[in-house]
Order: sequence, then structure tokens, then C-alpha cells
Amino acid sequence: MAERTSTGLLTMMLEPTPAVAMTLPAEVREKLAELELELSEGDITQKGYEKKRSKLLAPYIPQIQGVDPSLQIDNRIQVSSQAVLPGSKQIKSRAANTRDERFRSDLHTEAVQAALAKYKERKMPMPSKRRSVLVQSSVEACTPPDTSSASEDEGSLRRQGRLATSTPYQGHGHPAVEHWFNRVIQGSSTSSSASSTSSHPGGRSITNTTSHPALNANAAATALADLMAQTQLDNHSAPPDVTGLSERPQVASVRGVSRSYNHHTSVMETADGCEWGGEGSLPLIDGVPVNSRVSNKIQQLLNTLKRPKRPPLREFFVDDFEELLDVQQPDPNQPKPEGQQMSPLEGEPLGVVTNWPPSLPAALQRWGTTHPKSPCLTALDNAGKPIYTLTYGKLWTRSQKLAYTLLNKLSSRNEPLLMPGDRVALVFPNNDPVMFMVAFYGCLLAELVPVPIEVPLTRKDAGSQQIGFLLGSCGVTLALTTDACQKGLPKAQTGEVATFKGWPRLLWFVTDGKHVVKPPKDWHPLIREASNEIAYIEYKTSKEGSTMGITVSHSAMLAHCHALTQACCYTEAETITNVLDFKREAGLWHGVLTGVMNRMHVISIPYSLMKVNPLSWIQKVHMYKARVAVVKSRDMHWSLLAQKDQRDISLSSLRMLIVADGANPWSISSCDAFLNVFQARGLRPEVICPCASSSEAMTVAIRRPPEMGVPPPGKAVLSMGGLSHSVIRVDTEEKLSVLTVQDVGQVMPGALVCVVRVEGTPYLCQTDEVGEICVSSGSTGLAYYGLPGMTKNIFETIPVTASGVPISDRPFTRTSLLGFVGPDSLVFVVGKMDGLMVVSGRRHNADDVVATALAVEPMKFVYRGRIAVFSVSVLHDERIVVVAEQRPDASEEDSFQWMSRVLQAIDSIHQVGVYCLALVPANTLPKAPLGGIHISETKQRFLEGALHPCNVLMCPHTCVTNLPKPRQKQPEVGPASMIVGNLVAGKRIAQASGRDVGQLEDNDQFLYIQDVLQWRAQATPDHPLFLVLNAKGTVASTASCLQLHKRAERVASALMGRLNTGDHVALVYPPGVDLIATFYGCLYAGCVPVTVRPPHPQNLATTLPTVKMIVEVSKSVYILTTQAIMKLLKSKEAAAAVDVKSWPTVLDTDDLPRKKISQMYKPPTPEMLAYLDFSVSTTGILAGVKMSHAATSALCRSIKLQCELYPSRQIAICLDPYCGLGFALWCLCSVYSGHQSILVPPLELETNASLWLAAVSQYKVRVTFCSYSVMEMCTKGLGSQTEALRLRNVNLSCVRTCMVVAEERPRISLTQSFSKIFKDLGLSPRAVSTTFGCRVNVAICLQGTAGPDPTTVYVDMRALRHDRVRLVERGSPHSLPLMESGKILPGVKVIIANTETKGPLGDSHLGEIWVSSPHNATGYYTVYGEEALHADHFNTKLSFGDTQTVWARTGYLGFLRRTELTDASGERHDALYVVGSLDETLELRGMRYHPIDIETSVIRSHKSIAECAVFTWTNLLVVVVELEGSEQEALDLVALVTNVVLEEHYLIVGVVVVVDPGVIPINSRGEKQRMHLRDGFLADQLDPIYVAYNM
Repeated sequence: MAERTSTGLLTMMLEPTPAVAMTLPAEVREKLAELELELSEGDITQKGYEKKRSKLLAPYIPQIQGVDPSLQIDNRIQVSSQAVLPGSKQIKSRAANTRDERFRSDLHTEAVQAALAKYKERKMPMPSKRRSVLVQSSVEACTPPDTSSASEDEGSLRRQGRLATSTPYQGHGHPAVEHWFNRVIQGSSTSSSASSTSSHPGGRSITNTTSHPALNANAAATALADLMAQTQLDNHSAPPDVTGLSERPQVASVRGVSRSYNHHTSVMETADGCEWGGEGSLPLIDGVPVNSRVSNKIQQLLNTLKRPKRPPLREFFVDDFEELLDVQQPDPNQPKPEGQQMSPLEGEPLGVVTNWPPSLPAALQRWGTTHPKSPCLTALDNAGKPIYTLTYGKLWTRSQKLAYTLLNKLSSRNEPLLMPGDRVALVFPNNDPVMFMVAFYGCLLAELVPVPIEVPLTRKDAGSQQIGFLLGSCGVTLALTTDACQKGLPKAQTGEVATFKGWPRLLWFVTDGKHVVKPPKDWHPLIREASNEIAYIEYKTSKEGSTMGITVSHSAMLAHCHALTQACCYTEAETITNVLDFKREAGLWHGVLTGVMNRMHVISIPYSLMKVNPLSWIQKVHMYKARVAVVKSRDMHWSLLAQKDQRDISLSSLRMLIVADGANPWSISSCDAFLNVFQARGLRPEVICPCASSSEAMTVAIRRPPEMGVPPPGKAVLSMGGLSHSVIRVDTEEKLSVLTVQDVGQVMPGALVCVVRVEGTPYLCQTDEVGEICVSSGSTGLAYYGLPGMTKNIFETIPVTASGVPISDRPFTRTSLLGFVGPDSLVFVVGKMDGLMVVSGRRHNADDVVATALAVEPMKFVYRGRIAVFSVSVLHDERIVVVAEQRPDASEEDSFQWMSRVLQAIDSIHQVGVYCLALVPANTLPKAPLGGIHISETKQRFLEGALHPCNVLMCPHTCVTNLPKPRQKQPEVGPASMIVGNLVAGKRIAQASGRDVGQLEDNDQFLYIQDVLQWRAQATPDHPLFLVLNAKGTVASTASCLQLHKRAERVASALMGRLNTGDHVALVYPPGVDLIATFYGCLYAGCVPVTVRPPHPQNLATTLPTVKMIVEVSKSVYILTTQAIMKLLKSKEAAAAVDVKSWPTVLDTDDLPRKKISQMYKPPTPEMLAYLDFSVSTTGILAGVKMSHAATSALCRSIKLQCELYPSRQIAICLDPYCGLGFALWCLCSVYSGHQSILVPPLELETNASLWLAAVSQYKVRVTFCSYSVMEMCTKGLGSQTEALRLRNVNLSCVRTCMVVAEERPRISLTQSFSKIFKDLGLSPRAVSTTFGCRVNVAICLQGTAGPDPTTVYVDMRALRHDRVRLVERGSPHSLPLMESGKILPGVKVIIANTETKGPLGDSHLGEIWVSSPHNATGYYTVYGEEALHADHFNTKLSFGDTQTVWARTGYLGFLRRTELTDASGERHDALYVVGSLDETLELRGMRYHPIDIETSVIRSHKSIAECAVFTWTNLLVVVVELEGSEQEALDLVALVTNVVLEEHYLIVGVVVVVDPGVIPINSRGEKQRMHLRDGFLADQLDPIYVAYNM
């Protein structure tokens, strides 16, 4: 760090002392200024700058005896930052030699440098980005830096290198450093290969020590430098994380295992208790190898977060139910105003002028007739040549012509188009002041009201829609423009000017000579005395981007001209150069109105000329000997950059240089720098006259020219801290955070000015308090056109004293300028209301923040004037956002470095955190009409996610300090008192059950399902049971009772000779009759079947290992399959994914001989194992459960009763047949109940999305089952094709129930959109419902055919996080809709239990769902022998109340609620609501979150987010979003995702990962596999487009 900020400190220490500065000869001062300039423009390196500068100053700096000057500088660097700023008195004289840059005073730069020096360089993880997203990668980034040319501006590597080599490292208490250091240099053996997003700029991994000696030296240096940086922070003996360029395997502590560092092996325990170790093995975290860059970066992020920079949390209001946001309590030590109440300030009285014209048109008439040859306005072309001089005579005649034409020659349906008082738009380009002036005065003479606006260039100009709104509300129907401008406007097909978005229909009238008519001799315009009628309307854009029209009356226009003339001592026929926009504000007031009043000659300098030649205005002052120039700080800054080549210009003619934006905090540095350079060219210091104005109040104050004998100008050095509390404290302690402001002179003649509190009642401020300046005078605007409410607020304010007495009977106008009145009655402005950002009760000014950002050298990475600062409201407070344009040649590292330093500087100087810092590619920020950035449009784009940044850094961890307090778990109430409490409160215990299992029917006497099949094969041999459809919708295969029995016999006879009873057999079949037949074959032979989804031939690498795992875990000794799959299992491709030699015996069942079996196997008891059901849970755990014969029959009977299934029924099933309820419906139920099942394999829907619905319609099915993924395929694939389906006679009115089989919370939005889309095809809105099952019981709820419709309730999401259920109204904030998961099945009992105490809970309390039923599974089947761990999942008892019943724990949270509905038995119906899986929940800040809720919010936040998944890693919330748009949009998502999660869930996102569509893994049920995703992320396998680490 020392090396890095030294450059900034050098400039500071080399500043000659004030005494010296004054004695420096002028040419030395000039050369210094030139040097400064070269450096600021990047024409010279920092090093070269210092060399030349010390050379220049050497003769003037007294040397310390015998010390080399260069050393002397270094010694001074050690001076504490206190010595940096001399007292404020000396600052004035010092200013003679400040940096000539627009936004920055040297003071500020020094403050920033010193602030940065205080920071230890905190290593922040850099975001990683896919190469394609980089806008341009600089050349330097791709070549290994060469150490020989170590100039100052090469990347940070070299600086650190120098630091490292010169620092002895014995003294740091690190015995292991040397060995550690060597290990880093060699590069870890497992260093990740050159992946596209490698953190080294060139994407090389450092593995080979010999190939790039320079590179390795750098790596070593960096590693060591990092090591040093870490050392200062935490001095402990374990070597720190070296996250430099080399990626070593990082050892993290897992579950309390201490870190052990051995040279060769790192032995550690993992969650499974196995030991990992040995040469080169990777340590694991939860089974993930932790070598990836990602985990290194997260470790870095955690390191930065471990040292949080947060204000101490204040007292909270904690209510057990509500998470209240922290309420900002004022800091008792904050400065408070102590002065007297201010007294209003009066300007000198308006002088009486004898022959002052009664109105502005009268003045024009006078000069046009008495001095027709007098020049009025000279227009210049882009080369600076005068193209036309308008004389007063010409202005008078041309305005008359136009006035006559407008009133008499434009008509519609024989009515004149315009009546006096109508509003007319003036659309003139900035390089045509002559036409504008003629049009403006033409309107005044015709008594029309001109509304000058910008020329719309495209249909979508920034803010043009708002202008349209203004024109519409003013009732504008006619727009005046020039011929050239009209030709350039966008045209519609008809050739007419296109209608712009949001604009009213306009007639365009070209005011050039040939279109206007000479009035008859007897026509004269009416010239009245100035009245209170509207003269013109000036537009203004508010902070929010809305456009208002400010109406100015004839009398105010006249009075303002009078006041300006008096204040500026304007005399007749003076020459004035105007650089400003002549359509509004100061450019209009001085250049168009007051100029005419005083018959002055205005030289108008167009913006386009300034861009080509920034010196043009100075040359024109010289050429025309102009007495007055009206400019902005920007123009002064630009001319400084260009003045080197000009020697022969003089500014001695100027008596007034009016700085129109003198009220800006950074104008002072432009003024000082400008004076510094141009004093030598005849500019007198006293002619610089800053002024303050606003569109509403016009000119508020202006520094008078010297001839008026006014007090000398003032400067104030104010404490930023004080200002943020609206208190003025002149800073004497030379702190870092000061703001230097200049006065803007005295109040205007005839005006009364006071300063009032910004919020609430307009009380007068105290003398040392900052407030909004208000003006009462005859020369302010009248109103906002058509907005009476806002007008009352702004134009009719009545300031009151502390006791509430109005200070005057005249209304005041608020100027939107924030300031105070200083000594000598000088007005000081410190900011604008538009730029005011109130963060946690403290006020910050956007312009000040911009100045700080710009003072962070080096400015090589972003463009100077292209920085926008605004605040957005997130979580009930304003958050600061900084957006800058990045130069195309800046590398990622440089920009990131600059960004992190800007954050630190703003934090130090303003004591406020930046929420988001974004860099966008050059020239992409929306522009305001005359250069500059359109702030409100930028903010709008930021909030809409349309800014397309190329770099983003979010720091929510430091900014957001008003989160609710983390929930402290209360010492839990005992289960007994829970019950008593519930009884007292009149709540019942939450338990419910399905109806009783009724009388046994003919097939219910069978205890074994295989007996049912045999019985059916004899009783109804030809009854069709199964019918499988293919993608074309034709029948692929069928099976009757007898056919199925015979096929099962063949399988059984093949197995009987080969296997023992009780052996496990894996069935790997595609969905179809084969699968069902082999299942029954296994039961016939006494084997235990395990159904396994076959591997996907196109995706063996991921699907085959799962097959292998199930086969191994289930201890299958045999695999039955088809010939095709058998070949696949043993293929070459398979060998790449798994060890194919270790498969058990594989038998293909395609051509088995037809054999009968002599005797079928009879299990000794129904409790014997019938089959194993394996499924991968959403948390990525493979869990197999054991189903006994008794449970199998009970399950079938329960479903049969609920769905009223009989042999005469048909049901359609579009589910995967491998596990859970899908397997039961596909393989078991038809055999048990005898109904016919139409089987639709879900895979076939990928080629024909309408397959399932067409089948339902064709077979007139009443009951159908599907999965969420099927439903999604139908809504997405068929949403637009319902008309086509209707034409194909698809009719769904036959469906009584369509059930979605799921093991999760019902997805309401999906089921609702499905119902809506297919309502047109006759689907009843009541038909769609869901089912619920889980591992311990595959079918707990199922809607069935009878019983009440499923109900939906709305619960408060905040209460849910506290494990409470609070029902709210639909649409209330934070409400979450939950749909009942279907009716509880017959024979099933459900209770809600507390997860910790295992006591029963009351109605509408959130707890774990426990289930007791004859068809519960009997236990998990796993290899690891962890039965003890899971025993209580299957047989657990309540700790209180009914302690006898054995329950199974589902692992899902939910609640029961008694409804008003009655079920079939006449009882009140109990609804079960599933909230989510307990394993999936995220415990954050002491609260329980369900990932799906956060994901729903995120998906809503931007249209390009296709899917989202969240998980946590070491307490950080990681959000992965799939981007369904162009990669440009990737970085837009970062802020939106962070905002929405903060707003809706009170959580700070730690990492945002943007990936391609389809990266988030989904299982066959359509559930997200978040744990797989997490593993992939940590192992660096996602190939993300962008990863943002929020600070």
C-alpha cells in the first residue's frame, strides 16, 4: 500500500508552501499547470510527471543539508495526514496553483489520497467473467508483464513486486513463511487449467516454474505482497490464505475440524467420518473438492466480511411476530445548529430608470425602429466563422412577419388555428440562435406562448416521452422549426414527421423566409404593457425524470431583465459572448431577453463548436473585445485543456465572466484553475462572477462586478460531516472530509431571500444551518403549468419563524438550492435538492460524491465527466449508486482496482457506504441535450435492468444497516404447556385423518399384489389393463390380464434357476409394459425388484453413474434390461463414465423362452419386503425405502377408494414409472383395481407436446395424473396453440380431476396458468389439484374424485420465517398463496409436531408433518448402516399427549387448518398445507427460509431471468440465475437480484452467479437439485457468464 499511494502523497508533499507558491515566477507556474494538464489527460506517466515537476521546483525548495532531494521526498511521505492541509486562511492563497480539472480541487485529491492511505489494502474478490462478456481486453492483460519497464502506470503487480522485494519478512511472526512462499511459487500440482475465467488476466495457470521466469517472479511477489497484506490484519501462526495468482488447494475447516497443514498431505475428516489424505488428494467440504477458484474467492469474500465496517447496531423494536426494520435513532453526538434564527436578506432596491420600456416587445420595437443597423446576435458555424449577424431592424421585421403569419395564415376548417394565449412548441437546434430568436419574439408579438424544447433526434430520446407529456398538458398543437431541422427529424412512411412516443399530434411549421408572409401596411402587432399573463414556458426535468413547464409572466420577465441589468451593470450596446443553451435558464435570460432589453450584441457560441474548439469562446472574447461572457465551469475546464497552443489571446476586455453554475461545489476549482492560467493573458481575478439560479426562481444571487464596490469574495472550508447533518462547521482541524465552496455573491436587486428547513413546515433556519434558499421577488416563475398542487408547494411557500409566525405576507418561491447566508451577506450554495440523497438520516450531495470518485487517481480507467451518482430506495432507505463510463482500454483488474478504491474513498470522506458501483462501456449512458449525463434516465435504466454494465461491485453488507435483528431462539416452551396454551386459546391440536378403510371387496382378501394378478388372469383373462402410447399418439403396446401374467411367468422362470429368493434385482427399462411384466416376474420368483431409470444415451456421463450407484447401493445381484440398453451399459462410452467390468450379471429379457413355472413363490408373511423404491431427493441424497407386501396392498386400496377406481374405469398417466407415487400408479394400481391405464411416457412429450392432452380427450378420461415438468411442457409448448388443438377436436371437458404428483409445495402459479390456458378446451377450473407424498409415505394426500375442492390461503411470509402461520388477505404485502395438497388418503393419519421438542402443535401452527398409515414404508435401505440415524424417521412417538401411536416423520414443514367445508362423511374438512422440505430450508439470521420463496422473487425481478436457484455456503446466500437474453444483460441482474431479496426477504445476497439456460439441474419430477448445483458451483463446473461477489 505504501508504494501505491505514494504517488498521490508525493504530489501533496511537493506542493510548494503557500509562501513559495506566491514567489514562483509566472512562467514556472504556467509550466507546472501544463504538467498537471498533461498528467490529467494521460499524456505523461505519473513518474515522468514527478521527475519534471521536481526539476522545476528544485531551485525553490530549501534542501535538507546533505540529503538527496529524492530521498527527502520519501522521508516526507511518513508525515501524518494531519500535516497535509494548511489552515483554511492559507488555502485561499494556495488556490492559485490548484489542479486545473473540472471536478477536483487539490484539497480534495489530497484528502482522498490520505483517506486511501489509511486503508490497509483489503483484498476483495474480483468478479469473474466469461471471456465473451469482456468488452475489450487490453493488450497488456494478455502478455506477461516485463519487469524491466516498470513504469508507474503498469498494473498493480509490479508495484507489489517492488514492495515485496524490499520488505524483509523475518519480523512478521511467521515461522512457516519461507516454506509457504516456495510452495506458492512452484504452483500447486492441481492448479486449475487455463479456464476461460481464470483469475489471471491472460488465463494461464502457473504450473511450470521455468517457462515464464518473469511471470513467476511476479506471482511470487504478488503472493508475498498478499501475504504481507494479510499479515498485518491477523497475526496468528497458521499461514494465511494466499489467494494470489496461483490456485493452491485450500484447506478449510469443516464442522470444527481444525486446519492441519502438512507439507504433503492434508488429512481431514469429512462428514461421513472417512479420512481423506494421501499425496495430492484434495480436501473436501461436504464432499466437494475445494481447489476451485470459486472457493478461494468466497474465502476472500468471507475475509472481507469478517472485518465488517458497520456502525454499531442501535436498539431495535423486537416483536416476536414481526421482523421490524431497524429504526434509525438520531446519534446523540451529531452536531446540532447553535446559531440565532436567520433574518431574511434584502437585495438593494430596484433602481428607477427613466426611459425603461414598458415591456420586452416594446424594447424590441424601440431598437428595431431607432437603431435598425445595430447588431443584435452573431451566429457562428462549426469552424467558428460568423455566418450571420442579425440586426435589431431585421429581428423586428422578421418577428412581425412571423407573428402575422401565425395569427392569420394558419387555419383549420376556416377557423384560425391559433388564438392569442395558445402555447406553441419551439424546436430549434443549438446551432441556430437566429431562427430561435425570431421565433421567440414572433410568438411574443403574436401574444402566443412559446415553449422551447430540445430537438428530438430519435423516437426514443432520453426523457423525450416526458417532454411529450408536457406538450400534451400545455395543449400544444403547433411546433415551429427550421427547414434544416425539419428535414433531419425522423419521418413516418407518409413522409410526415413521425409522432414521437408519448407526444401529442403536432403540426410542424417551418419558419424560414419562404413560408412567412409580409404583413399588410395597416397591420401592427399589439404591444401592451407587461402584465401577469404568461409570456413563455421553460421546461425543467425533475429528479425523478418527470418534466414540468414553468410559466413566466410578462411582468416577471421584464423585472428579471431589469434586475440583471442592474446587478451586472449592463449598458447599452455592450458585447457579450454566450456559450450557454439559449433556450433556457441563464443562456435565455442574458442572451435573448436582457440582451434585447439593453440593445446588446450577443455572440452565440454553439455547443457543437465548443466540442471541436474549446477555446472558441475565449477567441471570440478577444476578437470582439467582449465585455461580458456567460459560461459554465465545464467551458472553463475545457478551454484549459486546449490553451497550450494559444499565445496571442487577451481577456483584458472582460469586466464580467459570469459562471452560470457557480453554485456547483466543484465550480470553485475550475474558477481557480482558470484564473491561474489566464491571469497572464489579462484576466483580472475580480471579474469572475459566479451566480446561482434555478428554473423556478430565475437568478437568485450573483457576484457583482468590481465597479460596484462590493465586499471581497468569500470562501468557506466546511466539514462534510457537519453538512451531512445540515450544520455548517468551518473546519479548522484540517480533517480529510471538507468541502470548499465559493460565494455566489449578493441577493438580486428587489428580492427578499431566506433559508428554510427542507422537510416539513418551512421554518427559518438558524444562521449555522443549511436549508433551502427561498426567494420572494417580482422576477420569479409563476407556476408549474397545469400542476396546482406542486405549484402551491414550490411557488407559494410561506416561511415562518420558530414560533410559527409568517415572516412576510408575500409568498416565497423555493429555489431547490441548498445553502446558507455567510458573512458580509454573501450567499453560499452547497448543493441542489435534485442531488440530495438522504441516507440513514444524513444528507449527501450527489455532486460531492462525484468529486470524490474523480479524485481517486488514476483517472485512466473511466471518463471524466461521465459519472452519474443517484440514490435508489431499497428496504426503506436511500442507497447510493455510482455509475461511470469505462475507457475501452482499461483492463478488468485496473477497473476493479479503481472501483474498490472509490468505495474506500467515499466511505472515508463522506462516511457513507456505496450500495452499487457500476461501470458501463464508453458512450452508453443516456445523454442530456447539451452533453452531460441524463441522471433520471440512467436511474430508470438501472432499476429496469437496462443499463448493461460491464463491471459491477455491490456492497450491501456495508450499507444495509437497518436489517431486522437476527432472531434469537427463545428457550422453547415445553410441549405440555403448548397443549395447555392451545386449549386455553381454544385451538385444537393439529391432527387430521382420511376416512376409514371400508369393507373388503372381492380382491381385497389378497394380501399380495402378485396373487391379484393371477386371480385376474383367471377371472378376466382378456380384460385390457395397460395401453402404452408413443410420440405419434398411436398405441405402441398393450397388455391384458392374461398377457401380463404370461410375460411375468417367463421372467420368473428365467430367474428361478439362477437366483435365490430374497435376492435384489435391478430393472433398467424404458417406460412400458416390459417394466411392469418383469416387476411381477420378480415377485413370482421371490426376488425383490428395484426399478431404475435407464441411462440417457446422449448424456451417459451424468446419467450412468446414478444407475451404477442405485445398482450398488441396492445390492442388486442381477440386472434385467432390454438388448439395446444392455449394449449401452457395456459400451465404450459407458466405460468412460463408470467401471463397466463391475456390473453384476446383465440379462436381456427381449427373447425369453415361453415357459410355465411349476410353482410361484409365496412370501411367509405380508411384512416381507416386496420391492425397493429409490429416488434422489432435491437435496441430492439418494434414498431407497423398503416397501412390504402389506404396505403395497394398503397403498393400492387407499388410492382405489380415493379415486373410485373400478375395472370399468380408464385413467391416463403421464409420469415416470421409477419411484414414488408414479411407480405405484404405473405398475401397481391397475393390477389391484382392474381399471385400464393409458400410459404416456413423459419423454415422448418432448417431440409431441400435445400427446397427453390429446390422449385424455380421445379416450374421454375422467381421472389423469401428470408431473409438474409435464404441466410446464404443456403450458410453455401449447400456450399459443389452443386454437389449433380445438380444430383437432381436443376437448378436455371430460376431466374431473387432473392431479399433479409431487413431493413439494404445490406450485400455484403453474397450476393456475395451466387451468387458464386450457379453459378454452373445456378444462374445468376445479379439475386441477395436487398430491403429496414423500420418502416415508409415497401417497399422503390425493384429491380423488369426491370431497370439497382444494382451498387456497394466503399466509404472511415474514411470520413463516419464524415458524408461525399468520393468515392474511389476498394481495396484502408479503403474502404468500398456499394451496392445499389434496385430500388425506383413507387410512392415513397426520399430525403436526414441533421439530425440536417433538410435541404436538395447535391448528395453524407450522411444524413437521408426521404421518401414520398402513402404507408407510418400513425404513430406509442404505449401505452405510446408518439405520440408527434414520430410525426415528419411520417410528417416532410424540413426547406428550398421544404418546402411543407410532408416526413416521416426513421431513416436510406444513400446517393443518380446519375449513368451513364438509367432506363426504359430513365432518368439517381439515386441509393440509405443505410449505416445504425441512432439508431444503436455509437457516439465515436465525430465521428459516424456503428457497422457493426467494427464487420466486428473483424470477420476478427481470424479464430475462428464466430460472433461479439459491443455496447457502458458509452463511453466504448464493443466487444462481439462468439468463435468457443476451450476455450484455448479465450484469444488470446483479443489482436487481440483490434489491429484490433485500426488499422482500431482508437478506443480503452474498454471491450472484449468472449462467446459461439449462444449467440448474432438475430431477424427473421437475424439482431443482440445489445441492448438485452447489457442488458444481464450488467445483467451478458451471462455466458462469458472470459471478459477482457482493461486499
